[in-house]
Amino acid sequence: MRRLLIGYDLGSSSVKTTLLDADSGKVVASEGLPKEEMTIHAPKPDWAEQDPELWWKYIQATTLEVLRKGDVKTGEINAIGIAYQMHGLVLVDKDREIIRPAIIWCDSRAVGIGRQAFEELGEAYCLQHLLNSPGNFTASKLKWVKDNEPQVYERIYKIMLPGDFIAMKLTGEIQTSETGLSEGVFWDFTTNGLSKRLLDYYGLDASLLPEAVPSFGNQGSLSETAARQLGLDAGIPVTYRAGDQPNNAFSLNVLEEGELATTAGTSGTVYGVSTQPVYDPKSRVNTFVHVNHRKEDPRYGVLLCVNGTGILNSWLKKLLGNEQLNYEQMNQLAQQVPIGAEGLRFIPFGNGAERIMENKQVGAHLSRLNLLKHDHRHVLRAGQEGIVSALTYGFQIMKNMGLNLKTVKAGKANMFLSPLFREAFVNMNEVSLELYDTDGAQGAARGAGIGRGIYANAAEAFEGLERLQVVEPEQEKREAYREVFQRWEQSLHQLIK
Repeated sequence: MRRLLIGYDLGSSSVKTTLLDADSGKVVASEGLPKEEMTIHAPKPDWAEQDPELWWKYIQATTLEVLRKGDVKTGEINAIGIAYQMHGLVLVDKDREIIRPAIIWCDSRAVGIGRQAFEELGEAYCLQHLLNSPGNFTASKLKWVKDNEPQVYERIYKIMLPGDFIAMKLTGEIQTSETGLSEGVFWDFTTNGLSKRLLDYYGLDASLLPEAVPSFGNQGSLSETAARQLGLDAGIPVTYRAGDQPNNAFSLNVLEEGELATTAGTSGTVYGVSTQPVYDPKSRVNTFVHVNHRKEDPRYGVLLCVNGTGILNSWLKKLLGNEQLNYEQMNQLAQQVPIGAEGLRFIPFGNGAERIMENKQVGAHLSRLNLLKHDHRHVLRAGQEGIVSALTYGFQIMKNMGLNLKTVKAGKANMFLSPLFREAFVNMNEVSLELYDTDGAQGAARGAGIGRGIYANAAEAFEGLERLQVVEPEQEKREAYREVFQRWEQSLHQLIK
């Protein structure tokens, strides 16, 4: 009988489910929905909300489809793993019913609350104990609900991160993880427990937070109800959960000091691992508990995030052609103009408050437009170079924190499918880029295998991971892209004076 693992990757654009053969490490089937990007509602400027029940709908539909594609038999599924969009806030009442739409990661309504907490709790305290400013993270979002929707707050039985909600729908149990508590900035790194001082400052009841379980290990079993909805056997254990960025790093086997992972989906990230609780004094990049963190053998994940990445490319696609223009054609058009897009510059910060800009609402800006020279090809190239420039800006912060940025791993997906994007990334940052055949859903499945005990360690779990390509910087292009970044940075500084 086959030993199969299910990995769920709950993003803000789509839900992906992958069926992995535990023995070969190869994908049996996968499915992502919706085919177009999932709706993000913005009832007011700078808000971003989604309906958690919609996530569950797509979990059901994708599960049924991979079971059909994989011709799965009773007893073959051994474990389930969950990866999810970080920093969201899901609220349920005592009947486990959703009270209000989820406030997701790119929602900016709580920026002022976090900024005030950073000042009043003291920067030294926040950085030493939380490793971050409370910023726009889940704790600050919950404080916003308490202050602005008191009737909603009074109904709360438990708060959850998006992945905790999916786990609840699967098992009926409400739990979270230490990585989850740290990403919500509820975690005190000096005591390895909840930050009582932050909770007291915000006036939040600690009983609203779920119990924390390890990232790997038994986190409950599939209920009869969920099993019927998903077409699975009741009793299958859920044995892994992690936020999308720690999980992306895990999916690339990035678990040790100095290793780096990157993504370029809706947002763009670089995630590095450290054994020391390092932090940026301005909290422009953020430090959380990594999936393999243990008190006696610590691992911290340092996360650089640029909100306006794939969402900018998607916006350009809709603006310039929508169904008549696909992403491969966009890449080909962008490559028809030289490095630097003949002076056109794109600041991509148009998807909420940007952490690397100290949570400022900078917005997206196209500058140095020459109506006699530039056309849609230049705009497309400037968009990709602008995204890489923003990531490079964050790279400089990470280097100043002491992280070794020489080799970066990524799944060959999203914007890393673009040869231009890959070229700009390696040359502007002067790094080697290793591309792998993996994604977040595969990572969640492998994590489930470790948590179930099918794999004794990460080395076993990643035996089937295939490296597809290595991209190295080139001397001539490196100098040209360095100049692109310098000019981009000048435009940015002029903008934010």
